[in-house]
Amino acid sequence: MSHRNEVSPDNGTVNQVVGGVSGTLIQTGVVNGDVHVHQQPKPAVSLPYRAGVAPQQAAAFQERARTTRMLVEALEGDGNAAVLTVQPRMHTGVVSGLGGVGKTQVALHYSQQVWAAGEVDVWVWVTAGSREAIVSTYARVAADLIGLDDTDLENCARRLLEWLAVASARWLIVLDDVQNPADLRGLWPPAAPGGRVVVTTRRRDAALRGHGRRLVEVDVFTPEEAVAYLRTALADQPRLTEGVAELAVVLGCLPLALAQAAAYMLDRGLSCADYRTRWFSRRRSLASLLPEPDGLPDEHRATVATTWSLSVEQANQLEPAGIAGALLEVASILDPNGIPVALFTAPSVTGLLAGRTECEVDAEQAWDGLGCLHRLNLITLDPRSDIRMVRVHALVQRATRDALPAPRLKTAVHAAADALWHIWPNPEPDIALEQVLRGNTDAMAEAAGQHLWEHDKHLVLFLAGNSLGDRGLAAEARDYFRQLHTTAITMLGPDHPDTLAARGNLAIRRGEVGDPAGAVAAFEELLTDTMRVLGSDHPRTLTVRSNLALWRGHAGDPAGAMAAFEQLLTDRVRVLGPDHPQSLTARGHLADWRGKSGDAAGAAAASEQVLNDVLRVLGPDHPRTLAARGNLAYWRNEAGDPAGAAAAAEQLLIDQLRVLGPDHRDTLTNRGNLAYWRGEAGGPSGAMAAFEQLLTDRIRALGPDHPDTLTTRGHLADWRGKSGDTTGAATMFEQLLADVLRVLGPDHHDTLITRSNLAEWRSEAGDPAGAAAAFEQLLTDRARVLGPDHRDTLITRSNLAFCRGRAGDPGGAAAMLEQLLTDVLRVLGPHHPETMTTRKHLAYWRYQLSGRSTS
Repeated sequence: MSHRNEVSPDNGTVNQVVGGVSGTLIQTGVVNGDVHVHQQPKPAVSLPYRAGVAPQQAAAFQERARTTRMLVEALEGDGNAAVLTVQPRMHTGVVSGLGGVGKTQVALHYSQQVWAAGEVDVWVWVTAGSREAIVSTYARVAADLIGLDDTDLENCARRLLEWLAVASARWLIVLDDVQNPADLRGLWPPAAPGGRVVVTTRRRDAALRGHGRRLVEVDVFTPEEAVAYLRTALADQPRLTEGVAELAVVLGCLPLALAQAAAYMLDRGLSCADYRTRWFSRRRSLASLLPEPDGLPDEHRATVATTWSLSVEQANQLEPAGIAGALLEVASILDPNGIPVALFTAPSVTGLLAGRTECEVDAEQAWDGLGCLHRLNLITLDPRSDIRMVRVHALVQRATRDALPAPRLKTAVHAAADALWHIWPNPEPDIALEQVLRGNTDAMAEAAGQHLWEHDKHLVLFLAGNSLGDRGLAAEARDYFRQLHTTAITMLGPDHPDTLAARGNLAIRRGEVGDPAGAVAAFEELLTDTMRVLGSDHPRTLTVRSNLALWRGHAGDPAGAMAAFEQLLTDRVRVLGPDHPQSLTARGHLADWRGKSGDAAGAAAASEQVLNDVLRVLGPDHPRTLAARGNLAYWRNEAGDPAGAAAAAEQLLIDQLRVLGPDHRDTLTNRGNLAYWRGEAGGPSGAMAAFEQLLTDRIRALGPDHPDTLTTRGHLADWRGKSGDTTGAATMFEQLLADVLRVLGPDHHDTLITRSNLAEWRSEAGDPAGAAAAFEQLLTDRARVLGPDHRDTLITRSNLAFCRGRAGDPGGAAAMLEQLLTDVLRVLGPHHPETMTTRKHLAYWRYQLSGRSTS
């Protein structure tokens, strides 16, 4: 050591040491040369030995058998000797999970079990929040176990690890709450025959795996465990357990949240139901629903509201720096059960990240940012599914939102809304993705408040509602737009154009669930308000007029619909020009209602003219051009040319497959038309085979309950009957009716059609009396739903008369048809196909009454 001079405080004698000193030296006077002082080593403690201050077991602790079993397998193998001889023995279980899931309690329970069973001789609990804390504990244990007394703590830690590697004693080291894998560099306990290591951490980095380490991921409680926890925690006041199961779900079965909610309820005498009511109050923040810091249970160091703040800070420091926190803000307003990963790489989100970091951020960096959140267990990335790849606990979401200033919440909402719009599938349908997107839209609407109604961001709500309708969920779409309209009135006012648009969507869905007359009434009222607010020539006003004309036709007034479209076409040409897509659409509707008014040939001619102009304006591959070709083929068939219609549909199908893809709804619809027309042209067996294949594809693309899928089942049953199996057709329609009633309800248009088809095939199968009874009930319902003059109601009267005649009452049939002819002439006119059909049926039954035979 260096030369030192010291003056004694007593007598001024100078103490001098010249030379090296080893050990502790107490010296007076002058010493020349090296000095070595040898002390007796500190005696080692006897075994068994226990060190470290472990936390207490939670007061309402729930044993988690599955998680404990996973930890045991990580530490001790699965008991399969054949496996153990091939693979190196695991000795470290890394217990990883979101903050608050109970990782420490899992490790504590296991460690206490093995200690109590005498399975270890050395038991060490290390509070591993920093490298310094780990080294300090290791040094103290080294002093106890091997008598080492050294001021170099890192050296003591290394000596302990050397001892553990060769010790014959059985040992367990628990490293609780490791914050950073780097803190364990050079400090991992060694793999040894008698050694076990348990690490708890919020991290799940690759550095925590391998080298005899196995990750044991801890999830939240099961619902049963969560309920049991709350019942145990509230056992002293059992009346507070009212609504316990519902509260467990609301709290996401998170152990930390359950514990702190239980303490809050006990302190205030609140039941689970009372607490749940406060939870859903928008006036309360998460922090206001938790105990004060000095009242936290089970020695908790932080509330649920703040427990993840350190994890977010760490994730934000990982590369790419500054991105993770902003991504979590976006995730906090979406569906906790699954968010498509594509949303986080959409331009609006990468733009948000660029604004936060003040540098360009691309999709690859956004993905890496998600990885940072995953490493800290703040989110879970599910590699098995792209559409639900990102999951986040609902309480992490709420804590994140509560901490956001209003401007940052607004920015996150706008980015999420734009991203949802960006990734919504079009034109190819994707049922699973759309369902996930609707869930995320609903969650965003709940969390965003007024921010979603700024700068047109709420338009994604219309997209979600129309997605319900497009998937055949008419009743759900109606209810959705009813609520959306109510919200729009609050947020925008009753006369805002988008509030009026919500009313229009509601009217459409009202008609689709089987109330066309109600849709007409709603559109008539809407037209008055739209004209007042926007004026008579506004494009939205013209759209309302188009919808009103359409539903007039569906309500049984095809002539009124045709007249309305004629006037609308005049105004659209004047306002928008003859080549505007909406003008061309009006011409297409006019052609359709001309055909539905009885002039199929005129509809075919008009459709051909529309197609020529659509081709010129939009080009051959535009979806509207393809739709116009489909309409022309349809009216060719109705005009008596099924072979020509089939040929046109065959060519159209080739182009639809190329442009739209095989699963597009228009492609599938054309396949159905093609199969039908081929059957009409003389190939019933081929039609049945085509509908069987179409049914398979529609189930895959649209799902078994989509109206188009149900319609395909009806066509398949119909062609089975036309192929000669009338009993099989009736059976298939009976099965179909049960599903149509379940999916669409009793008054839906398709339900009434299915009942009509079932009655018809019952008659063909030899039960005309049963068919007549079915038609009689159907007539009552169609008159109630559609009105007495609706075309379908009139057809039902014709079918009822025919079945009565076949059941042995030709006189009754003739009398009914005479009355029907009067009404058909009044409603449809003398030249309508239904009028001619009625005349033909009447002549038939009059002929039967004359007693003469007929061929």
